[in-house]
Amino acid sequence: MEGVDVVNVLHMNVGNGAFSYANNSLNPRIGIMKTWHLLEEVLKKMSLDPGFSKCFTMADLGCSSGPNTLLVISRVIEIIRGLCDSDRDNIEFQVFLNDLPGNDFKNLFHMLPEFYHRLDNVNDNIGQGTPRCIVLALPGSFYGRLFPRGSLNFVWSSYSLQWLSQVPKGLASNKSNISISMTSPQEVIDAYKKQYQRDFMTFLMSRSEEMMSGGYMILTIVGRSIEDSLLHDDYMQFTILADTFVEMINEGTVKEADLYSFNIPLYKPSTQEVEELIKIEGSFNLEKVEGFKVHWDAHVRYDYGNRYDEVDKYKLGQKVSNFIRAYTEPIVAKHFGNTIMDDLYKRYEKKLAEYLSREDPMYFITTVCLSRKTKK
Repeated sequence: MEGVDVVNVLHMNVGNGAFSYANNSLNPRIGIMKTWHLLEEVLKKMSLDPGFSKCFTMADLGCSSGPNTLLVISRVIEIIRGLCDSDRDNIEFQVFLNDLPGNDFKNLFHMLPEFYHRLDNVNDNIGQGTPRCIVLALPGSFYGRLFPRGSLNFVWSSYSLQWLSQVPKGLASNKSNISISMTSPQEVIDAYKKQYQRDFMTFLMSRSEEMMSGGYMILTIVGRSIEDSLLHDDYMQFTILADTFVEMINEGTVKEADLYSFNIPLYKPSTQEVEELIKIEGSFNLEKVEGFKVHWDAHVRYDYGNRYDEVDKYKLGQKVSNFIRAYTEPIVAKHFGNTIMDDLYKRYEKKLAEYLSREDPMYFITTVCLSRKTKK
């Protein structure tokens, strides 16, 4: 898959089944909710601007599907209506939901009627049933232009910008790995880093054209807590998945060549890398940077609460595997075929169970708040 464009391959598991992203997205939801205070700060600043738009236009880039997508929109509208209480009925919202073409937009469309109902979406005081909020889908890669110049007030992106536009070139020496790992040669790490730099700079330059002066972005990225990738395995979930493939190779159910030619197009940048590229691109003020950690099994802890200690380690491995399967299976199945998926992830959940019984791993999350500089 080296150098392969992933636009038509990468997406989360569709539908509402046991392994769908819609039913396995509580973990990122917990991370998203940790950024609510930043969202409130940003929208308060924007609402105090005398030129605050009566038609608030926002984009959720890498929106995926399921409850998290409409959760973000609902929160934005709730905050703005609270801040502009006396004028709330005159504010309209235009929301663009963006993701790659394979995203489960159908799932989102099915959720919209209930969303509109809860929103009380029609204002009869300003016309014949004028909608307060219009939600539009926009398939396409955010590593490039998507919107007209100066058309966006606000951009939100969560758990998306660690994904690359393509599998980097130059990964032939990354044998028995499917991503960066502590055993990856330096040239592999460099190839991933260069691809990330190109992609993130393209993202920033594209948004700089599309955003209004004074517009804001909040970007939440799965990253890493330290600079040196070889000092800590932030990609352990993929290392364990690679070990699962090696086990299946030894049993003859997977070809060695298939593993050696497969790498996941994902790079976890350090906070310093993100800050440096924002400064180099130069179109945005870096208003705030925060980092926090989320347990791999945060969704299990949330579900079980005080009964978390009662969770059997294999049940824990299964629930964490289902979450990881929801965002890895489509691209894995494209390369290895659908027939081995159940066997692969069943083995994987057992390996995760053993790992989680010894370790308490976390994802490191970087959140940056940016404002568009005044255009010259």
